[in-house]
Amino acid sequence: MKTLVIVESPAKAKTIEKYLGKDFVVRASVGHIRDLPKSNKDAVDIEHGFIPKYEISPTKKKVVSELAKLASQSQEVILATDLDREGEAIAWHLAEALKLKNPKRITFNEITKEAIAQAMQKPRTIDLKLKEAQEARRVLDRLFGYDLSGLIWKKVRYGLSAGRVQSPALRILMEREREIRAFKPDDYWVLSGDFSQKNNIFRLVCDKEIWDKDEAEDIEKKAKEGAWKVVSVKETEGSRQPRAPFTTSTLQQTASTRFGFAPSKTMGVAQKLYEKGYITYMRTDSRNLSKDAQTKMLSVVEKKFGKKYVQSNVYAKTSKNAQEAHEAIRPTDPYKEFAGTTEDEKRLYKLIWERAISSQMKAAKIMKTKVSANIEKGDIPNFSMNGSRLLFPGWLAVDTASRGEDVELPKLSQGDSINLKELFNEAKQTTPPNRYTEAGLIKELEKREIGRPSTYASTIKTILDRDYVHKEGRTLTPTDTGDVVSSFVEENFGEYISDNFTATMEQSLDEIAEGKNTYEKTLSEFYTVFSKAVEAKEDIPKLTNLGPVPQEFTCPKCGSKMVYKLGKTGKFMSCATYPDCDGARTFDGNVIDEETPRWTHPKTKQPIFVLDGPYGPYVQEGITPPKITKEMTKEQKTEIKAMEKPRRASLPPHMNFNTITLEEALKLLALPRELGAHPEDSVPVIANIGRFGPYVGHGKDFRSIKKTSGLDPYTITLEEALKLLATPKSLPKGSELVKKLGKHPKTGKDILLLKSKSGLYIQKGLKRLYLNDKQTVETFTIDDALQIINT
Repeated sequence: MKTLVIVESPAKAKTIEKYLGKDFVVRASVGHIRDLPKSNKDAVDIEHGFIPKYEISPTKKKVVSELAKLASQSQEVILATDLDREGEAIAWHLAEALKLKNPKRITFNEITKEAIAQAMQKPRTIDLKLKEAQEARRVLDRLFGYDLSGLIWKKVRYGLSAGRVQSPALRILMEREREIRAFKPDDYWVLSGDFSQKNNIFRLVCDKEIWDKDEAEDIEKKAKEGAWKVVSVKETEGSRQPRAPFTTSTLQQTASTRFGFAPSKTMGVAQKLYEKGYITYMRTDSRNLSKDAQTKMLSVVEKKFGKKYVQSNVYAKTSKNAQEAHEAIRPTDPYKEFAGTTEDEKRLYKLIWERAISSQMKAAKIMKTKVSANIEKGDIPNFSMNGSRLLFPGWLAVDTASRGEDVELPKLSQGDSINLKELFNEAKQTTPPNRYTEAGLIKELEKREIGRPSTYASTIKTILDRDYVHKEGRTLTPTDTGDVVSSFVEENFGEYISDNFTATMEQSLDEIAEGKNTYEKTLSEFYTVFSKAVEAKEDIPKLTNLGPVPQEFTCPKCGSKMVYKLGKTGKFMSCATYPDCDGARTFDGNVIDEETPRWTHPKTKQPIFVLDGPYGPYVQEGITPPKITKEMTKEQKTEIKAMEKPRRASLPPHMNFNTITLEEALKLLALPRELGAHPEDSVPVIANIGRFGPYVGHGKDFRSIKKTSGLDPYTITLEEALKLLATPKSLPKGSELVKKLGKHPKTGKDILLLKSKSGLYIQKGLKRLYLNDKQTVETFTIDDALQIINT
């Protein structure tokens, strides 16, 4: 009988089975197999000690059944799920669901032959403290989210939600947004001048921030009249210390800044690298390196750069709760500088390799220079310029993207005369603080000890998916809905989304893992008080309006006062007497009347409406034909059917229903564009935006318009579209083309015989239909393919 080893991921299972050999069967649970039911009613037995009532996820019943069968046929079962609390909980769920009596538990930080072999020699039992810490987090989040979300449904709007970490993250974004709204710019003046000495021309900037116009003009006058000289040249040698190897949060921040990766994308790519055995476990808040890994890295540095670059560095904990038994994210083989299959994998691996290797190098030495000048009298502030040059690159020899450019200054000495060629006196205004980026929000969450690094990606994804925030470029901007939800929670439950409460709860969960506290006590202390706080708010009035609108806006139908309300498309003005009167305006005061068009199309002279449908807001050119009813005559029905259907286009997430302009509406309505006839069959070629982004199409043949192409559906020409259509479609990842079988008789699409690791297959839509063992490349024909497709 063989030994069954259960891991989380199918990719990991294949790699580990290869390392363990023929006496082992390795299978994957594909993540969690059990969870709390979606209904809160029976999910947690609060009265009897917060006992969670788990159920096998519907999509995992087949997996559990197969694992149970294999377990019953195996000599022993080893649970090798991930080494964090989540992994420990999955191991416990597997033991419970499969009714395992004495399962062994192993963990490893990297998927290498040596690490797997070492782990197999040190099996242990399931750590129930870690499992309870994860369980407490899951139950806590469920109780918090369901109770608070239920109240928000009643008091604000159905379908909205709150969360223990999600709400503090949204609060941080809203705090910054309120700062921006309240910001009042101040005027200030920046003085600078172009100077020359011999053949050198350089710019000096006034050292003083000037907030008074008269003072700026006084300095300008004296600067133009005076004779200039260099008053000081200061050189200071400094250093830049290497950075610690990556933790989860610093990897997410750096990948966002360098590559524009969303945190969820970074974690997905890192997961693939981990499963392929290229990097260590990617969910960690430790900056530790194992002695063996550190030795290898120092060897790489010496071999690649020389002994003078080598320095063994140990990095202190950044969080008091960091699990030092874990390691930082690093390459499993430091001698491998490049790894990965896809371009994203290669870029992220190189980033991880550079950060890990550079962490074991000496500091960079930098010479900083500051040249200051003034007029002979010296009765104005100094004008200066700063420069720097690298004396010794140190760790920057590896992490070149962190280096920056040398700024060389002209050779000047104290007392040198210089000539003012031109002086600039620029009036400027202070600017509000910047909104957070994803990287900035992660940094802020970590600084305030809100949540854990492993939760940041899902937290940001949640507030984006809920439409509480939208992302433009890398900037996160709260929506009207996010504003209302956050304001409601802050006003009524501010204590529970404060930095202090959230960080304290994380510490309590850590104490469960460390055995310093118990599951039931932690949840009881929280929920006894929290449930009463929610209950106390049951009688507060429903948030039907968000305050009065400016007095100049009255109801367009009855002339009454108006109030702000929250609709599906954001804030709008509503008649204060609603439902007696349904008069409404957009947030900026335009009348909302679906029967009245917003504009007239400048070319077609058709009316243009902005409407809100079941799938969200959209623009429409032309009038919607009336609905056909049974009472209509045959002639009326024929007449309606002959009416031209209006053109429609959905508003993208970043475009606001209330503030959309005619120019934006016309751009949306320009699609789909007919570019011209295809030279082969005269069938029109079109450009449009679909579910998966912009594309060009010809009949039933389509090609995506990639961002990297520099093309867009609004301006692409017929010639450019034909080039795209002539490009062969990219094959599914991990597949190769064996041969073209011919065209489908109905769709006209090419039927391809493809090969993956799992064997030969043809594709039907998104499904792969694999050939059986008797079918071969040589004998397989298009008729065989059609028979499989039609079965």
